[in-house]
Amino acid sequence: MYWPRAAGGLLVICMLSVAGGCGYTHKPLYSQDIRAVAVPVAENQSFYRGIEFDLTEAVIKEIELRTPYKVMDSARADTMIRMTVTAVQQSLLSREPRAGLPQEIEVTLTADFDWRDLHSGKILRQRKGFQSVGRYIPTRGIGEPFEVAQHQAVQRLAGEIVSIMAEDW
Repeated sequence: MYWPRAAGGLLVICMLSVAGGCGYTHKPLYSQDIRAVAVPVAENQSFYRGIEFDLTEAVIKEIELRTPYKVMDSARADTMIRMTVTAVQQSLLSREPRAGLPQEIEVTLTADFDWRDLHSGKILRQRKGFQSVGRYIPTRGIGEPFEVAQHQAVQRLAGEIVSIMAEDW
């Protein structure tokens, strides 16, 4: 009598584990209804000129690299990502002990973006005040320029924007 009851219990456990799954899905990461994305040059409300071009280029490269979408002009695209750089701030993290010169500086890039369906006008994703950071060491010896931190912040932000394109389908 013990064996049939144990086998039945084992069968129930196996069926529940198959039905419940293990957290993986066969659902695609990206919408199958979208084929192309337009990415116009970002607007720039900060005093740091050129960062809008760097962000636009980085987002285009991330889309082409990590998604099934193609980047096209708005006349042929299904969707569009609009971005606005709202602020670029530098914060002193540390000073050189002897001379008191800045040793490490953090750059915070803040941007807004929305991803919109061009056929329906529906906003697919939107973020306000989205931030990323980069750091550089301007002191003698290493002497990194501001652009090192700017590049880090732009690349991180572009990666995060493209990651958000894959959420919650």
